[in-house]
Amino acid sequence: MDATIKLLIIAHVALGGIALLTGLLSIIAYKGKNLHKKSGKFFVYTMISSGLIAMVIALLPKHESPFLFSIGIFSTYLTLTGYRALRFKRQNISLRIDITMAWLMVVTGFLMIILPTILTLKFNIVLGVFGILGISLAIQDLKLFSKPKRLRKGWLKLHIGKIMGGYISAVTAFIVVNQFIPGIYGWLVPTLIGSVFIAYWMRRVRLGKVIN
Repeated sequence: MDATIKLLIIAHVALGGIALLTGLLSIIAYKGKNLHKKSGKFFVYTMISSGLIAMVIALLPKHESPFLFSIGIFSTYLTLTGYRALRFKRQNISLRIDITMAWLMVVTGFLMIILPTILTLKFNIVLGVFGILGISLAIQDLKLFSKPKRLRKGWLKLHIGKIMGGYISAVTAFIVVNQFIPGIYGWLVPTLIGSVFIAYWMRRVRLGKVIN
């Protein structure tokens, strides 16, 4: 079992490292071109794989971690929904999987807020912040799913916002594990800085300066 866990941890770290590099390449690459698309796909595949492995590790004996499991769900949700947003530019698509994922994120978000408080009698700021953010994003998604025309019109904003959110998760994990920024600030600073970049790209979308 120990050998299996070590292999899973190595795979998790390796895939996370690849996600960091390919995600950065996709961000700086010219949008709409092959380099952006190919590096973006590598980011999605490696990021989701890394997140799923993290959830498996969090369920194994002596490594049980509701914290790691819930963060794995959060980062995987952002990345996967960001990638699936590319489908929304088409008409008459099935949203069954997307709706299911959104509700799963809502439930997970509530558990991220409530469970630590019940178990430790203290509010966990990190899980609370990410739980509230996850619930908010999922509810926004559910509202959009009921408005097909608006969903089709806003697919690019959804794609950019969610994929960037997934990349912020990867950067956050890298910073926290290596303790580049101490304490709770390591969890929150990447989100604050990343939000500025997301706002920048949203503005470019509104001005029509991003190639679809």
